[in-house]
Amino acid sequence: MADFDTLRIRAGYNSAEHNYAVNVPIYQTASFDLGSIHRAQSLWALEVVEGLYTRIGNPTVTVLEDRLIALNGAYSALALASGMAAISYTILALTEGGGNIIATHSMYGGSEDSFSHFFPKFGTQIKFVKDRFDVSSFEAEIDEKTRGIYIETISNPNAEIYDIEALAKLAHKYDIPLIVDNTVATPYLFNPIEHGSDIVIYSATKAIGGHGNTIAGVLLESGKFKYSKEKFPQFYEKSYKIKDRNGNMRSAFDIDEKSPLIIHLRAFYLEFIGAALSPFDAFLILQGLDTISERVEKQTRNAEKIVKFLESRKEVLWVKHPSAKDSPFRDLAKRYFPKGTGGIISFGFSGTDEQLDAFFKHLKYFSYHVNIGDVRSLIVNSPKTTHAELDAEHLKNAGIEENTVRISAGLESADDLIADLEEAFEYVFK
Repeated sequence: MADFDTLRIRAGYNSAEHNYAVNVPIYQTASFDLGSIHRAQSLWALEVVEGLYTRIGNPTVTVLEDRLIALNGAYSALALASGMAAISYTILALTEGGGNIIATHSMYGGSEDSFSHFFPKFGTQIKFVKDRFDVSSFEAEIDEKTRGIYIETISNPNAEIYDIEALAKLAHKYDIPLIVDNTVATPYLFNPIEHGSDIVIYSATKAIGGHGNTIAGVLLESGKFKYSKEKFPQFYEKSYKIKDRNGNMRSAFDIDEKSPLIIHLRAFYLEFIGAALSPFDAFLILQGLDTISERVEKQTRNAEKIVKFLESRKEVLWVKHPSAKDSPFRDLAKRYFPKGTGGIISFGFSGTDEQLDAFFKHLKYFSYHVNIGDVRSLIVNSPKTTHAELDAEHLKNAGIEENTVRISAGLESADDLIADLEEAFEYVFK
């Protein structure tokens, strides 16, 4: 197996199969010629995976999926139109017919809100653990209807870290998958599958794409988890829609027992709900992947320098990042993240809302908007933006204080970024 830096550029693509194009071509077409009745039968029977209809598959998108399979050591992948589509498809498919997912409160605001209020409308229950740093707290919530444990490997916005291997061991003890959102870490900083995770989700909008120009999501299966018929009967349900060429009904498990979730999602969710990733957007994400190592490496180093600066300022009440001197996650970071823990920092701003507004307006090299993982450095007041849909109780449970400011370190000079923050502090608190 080639190294990560070779795979991010080369994996999943053979130019000879694409008219020797050096860059992955954009197959900007809704549909593909079937060629012959025999080939059409092969396509519908899933005997070959080639161009059929872009809603359920496209060669540009397939290269992206194959490249991320290689980078994550996964078995299969499904690229979608957004990170929230990847989360929603996964949660809804695993809990079809009723079931619950064990989760933490510390996650992206859209995830938290959907878990609390949206998914329950479809019969999916989310059970939030009382102490997300205690594995026994997860175990206390597991019952006969539990269909998975869900966490973020590095949480947004507070950059919390969990004991992934312990949670994987717990999940497998009860024959349920460990589902992780690895968006902040990216496969460059952390490979969840190597540590026992079964399903990996990315908002590729963030650091995988890295340029703030594309919305995309991806989910991957390790191929190692065994979905039991008792807990996941939906993957064993035979359907005429995925029949073989002789007309025999099949289930997702019949087609590929290592990846029934993604087979199920591609055959039914993409077909009936949509959320397909466009070829052009897949192309843009592939461009971002070419430089993921250099980008994430510098963002991580910039973040570490900014953390030290923030810790020196009297206007900063606290700093949350695994590299912070009083972080409770330093040991876990050393164990799981030898390359560092990414570019997300949160800190407590000691001033008023009016002073914070003036602080943001005075910054020259930080953009005030809600993305993360961008080449540009970003800053935002999370409780009023990315987590604005959460009520006071949910914010408290997530550990998001009212004075929280989140930074996503970009690729600018760390010295310039620090000088920019320093000047803004001096201006507001003069």
